[in-house]
Amino acid sequence: MKITVEIFHAYLKCPTKCWLRAKGEPFGGNIFPEWVKVRNDSYRTTETKRLIADVPDNKVACSPGAEKIKGVKWRLAYSVAVKAKIDSCVLETELHAIERLLAMSQGRPADFVPIRFAFANKFASDDKLLLGFDVFVMSKSLGREVGTGKIIHGDKSTALTAKTSTLWVSS
Repeated sequence: MKITVEIFHAYLKCPTKCWLRAKGEPFGGNIFPEWVKVRNDSYRTTETKRLIADVPDNKVACSPGAEKIKGVKWRLAYSVAVKAKIDSCVLETELHAIERLLAMSQGRPADFVPIRFAFANKFASDDKLLLGFDVFVMSKSLGREVGTGKIIHGDKSTALTAKTSTLWVSS
């Protein structure tokens, strides 16, 4: 079974909606969720450009493969597809952005901070749970814990940094 971030988000809204999406049933007819999706996509594009402007060109990567996350030289990557397999399930997400922080000491791997964008000035608890899903999939993909995640939201591009231990329980 494949669990995508869209299916997980549907579950947060309604378990029946999730089941119908997982079965491939057609959906539509409600304009508001489509408007929210378009608004979030537009905000994501704008904020990605803003983040890229603050980083030198040679330190930015667009859609690097998940297998290329370890041992990279970039400081910021965006639109990163990540997969992880747990038992018979495949988890998939597209990380809006990833910030690579330099290792604090020699011999330690660099830390990665997944970033999620949400257009609302007051983000919903769903946004934090979606970040938790992103972090979980990334952690399983890397084979190690990811320490923090970040949500950038609102007109003022407010950044909320969350410790991942508050987002999910390690399995």
